[in-house]
Amino acid sequence: MPRKPLYFEIFTTSLGALLLEISYTRIFSFKVFYYFTYLLIGLGLLGIGCGGIAVATSGRLRRAVPERVIPIASFAGGLSVLVSYLLISPIQLNIADKTTGPREILELVVVALLLTTSFFAVGVVLSTILSRDPERAQKLYAADLLGAALGCTLAVPLVWTLTPPRTVIFSGLVIAAGGLRLARGSRALLAVGGFILAILAVPVATGFGLRDPVVAKSKSYEEFRKNKLVLYSKWSPVFRIDVAKHPFYPGDVYLVFHDGQPGSGIRRFDGKTFDRFEYLNKDPRALPFAVLPPEPKVLIIGAAGGHEVVASLFFKAGHVTGVELNPATYNLLTNVFADITGHLAENPKVTLLNGDGRWFMKQAKDKYDLIWFVAPDSYAAMNAATSGAFVLSESYLYTQEMIGESLKHLTDQGIVCTQFGEIAYDRKPNRTTRYISTARAAFADSGISNFEDHVMVSSAPGFPPFRELAVLLGKTAFTPAQTAAFIAKSRQIEAGTVHYVPGMPPADTPLSHVIQLPDAELPSFFEKYPYQINPVRDDAPFFWHFARFRDALSAPVQGNVIDQEDSIAEQVTVAFLSVVVVLAAIFLLLPLVTLRKVWSEMPLKGASAVYFAALGIGFMFIEVAVIQKLTLLLGYPTYALSVTLFGILLSSGLGSYLSARYQGPRKNLLMAALGGLTVVVLASIALLPSIIDAVVGQALPVRILAATFIIAPAGLCLGIFMPLGLRTVSRLTERSHEYVAWVWAINGFFSVIASILSTILAMVVGFRVLLLIALGVYFIGALALMRMPESPPREAT
Repeated sequence: MPRKPLYFEIFTTSLGALLLEISYTRIFSFKVFYYFTYLLIGLGLLGIGCGGIAVATSGRLRRAVPERVIPIASFAGGLSVLVSYLLISPIQLNIADKTTGPREILELVVVALLLTTSFFAVGVVLSTILSRDPERAQKLYAADLLGAALGCTLAVPLVWTLTPPRTVIFSGLVIAAGGLRLARGSRALLAVGGFILAILAVPVATGFGLRDPVVAKSKSYEEFRKNKLVLYSKWSPVFRIDVAKHPFYPGDVYLVFHDGQPGSGIRRFDGKTFDRFEYLNKDPRALPFAVLPPEPKVLIIGAAGGHEVVASLFFKAGHVTGVELNPATYNLLTNVFADITGHLAENPKVTLLNGDGRWFMKQAKDKYDLIWFVAPDSYAAMNAATSGAFVLSESYLYTQEMIGESLKHLTDQGIVCTQFGEIAYDRKPNRTTRYISTARAAFADSGISNFEDHVMVSSAPGFPPFRELAVLLGKTAFTPAQTAAFIAKSRQIEAGTVHYVPGMPPADTPLSHVIQLPDAELPSFFEKYPYQINPVRDDAPFFWHFARFRDALSAPVQGNVIDQEDSIAEQVTVAFLSVVVVLAAIFLLLPLVTLRKVWSEMPLKGASAVYFAALGIGFMFIEVAVIQKLTLLLGYPTYALSVTLFGILLSSGLGSYLSARYQGPRKNLLMAALGGLTVVVLASIALLPSIIDAVVGQALPVRILAATFIIAPAGLCLGIFMPLGLRTVSRLTERSHEYVAWVWAINGFFSVIASILSTILAMVVGFRVLLLIALGVYFIGALALMRMPESPPREAT
């Protein structure tokens, strides 16, 4: 008798899997560091791939009735999500600590195994469904992508309403619910499933039994929690904030932690008097106001706890506009801590906005005397997630294009002030020199010559171990009076040091070279310098990527404090890539050992492996590049995450569904998909920047609609390749069940590799080249598919 299609099961399982990945991404960005998310994504895809391998190699799974395998795997997967979180949350992963030893490595392995378990069950369900009914591959794959798209869409509001820990458990609830329909044929199985769903529903509804993850990266944060100094906590899709009493100034100063790291501060202000802020006269925040005209119009990118807003009012700014990325932080000033901050949002001289600084700058029509970047980035802030919740450490606030945009919004005498901390300025002033090299390129693009007359740099002691740098960029050349005022104010700051002002003689320092070397000599200086400090552009916005990959593994950790931006991220990325390559090789060779007879009967294994590997790599490369490009259009990283993922997965599902209606030669459909993808990729490279510039100032609904239309053509083409390949290999042999499960695993393994490799390539060559590489990979895959016969040599089972 014909079997009923399992659209509900594959849809629900994919929905739960995407929710699980994205919510765990948010947890691990808080728990450890943003770049440990690479390991999480790799483990998720690895678990799914292992599930496919299990289906291909296990005789018991092959002989079992799918209507029994799927509910058992679904219920076990849902329960494992809860068990895994309860075991993972208290483990403190001090992997980046200098004292890391065997115990920490063992704990990392335990966490890895726990994470993989839930995704293993997902892999078993997906592989069982696809290998059971390959003739419906297009429609099943469409249901798979639609479930993933819905998971991406729900992830953001669920993180807000349930918190990431409860969203993790909710994803387990969804995965388990995928087995209910098939469990109705067995009372015992249905009872077990109902019991597991009830167990999962309690913590989802109430949070009962779920503790916040232990933070490894910030021991001071855990001390604040232990001493009950934390007054307020709020998860958000951008980063989590915790507001704590200052141990030395309780009631007057509050510390704001961003994802467990000291991020900003809140100081008590009554909204009228500034007596308690006299210290600002000898603070680095005074530097831009020392050279500005009276009552300047100020724009602050990164309003955070409002300290710089109050500082601007203290220095008698005419009006202050503060833009804050994280809605949870914005809510501190407008609601939760409004009484403590003097109701800044209601001050007639203040406008507070929630949004991304880059988007605001693109659509703003006003001009400002001061555009102030106050360490506006957070390592978790500019998140971009793919179907594997891929996270990049990019910042579009420090690129050449952003500085050029800032110059357009300055008055004739206006300045840009950027402040950030340097851990070891005397040894490696990477942030300062890279920002200034980027600014020099932006000034050249804007037609402003004599850059050395438009920049001033000073520093002062900051929060240990940082030294706080202040870079001032003038739209017009700084006058002698402004230079003198800058020097005088720097000297009033305790241990303040002037590093550069116009007219300063050349010195043998990186800063001096970047500012004063002739244009022709700069490329040679950048190449010889031990770190990457060349200008940063939107196409590869990795401002914090200072260490070259070729040098990363040999770079030593220096000093008493580990600088998390000094080679460690690159080392971890390369290490993760090596690990997943080894694991992928092991598991791809596994069928050769366990399925010798079956393996020998599978025809065209090499061509099949190339094709499905190409799909895993190419899809991930395109997904990453498109999402990053559209971050500028949508302005807010959370919107970029949800809208772009939903669009690409939805359109891919639609492409898969429509391809099922095609009954003509396979070659024609393959060439149409490949030709369409080629046109879309080349058009994106050539036209997307202009489209973004034209639309970015529109209202959010218009930008969302534009993003959806931009994504749709690529998704329609991408959705054709996978089901086309599944139908082809299922008809090659009577062993279609094992063959389909095996190629599904191959696709998963190479997606693991691509999730990390795409980061490395984007850092080295940029997103445009990444798109071209993806296109080339699809061409290689198409050639492999053409080697496989279209008409089956055997009757398919």
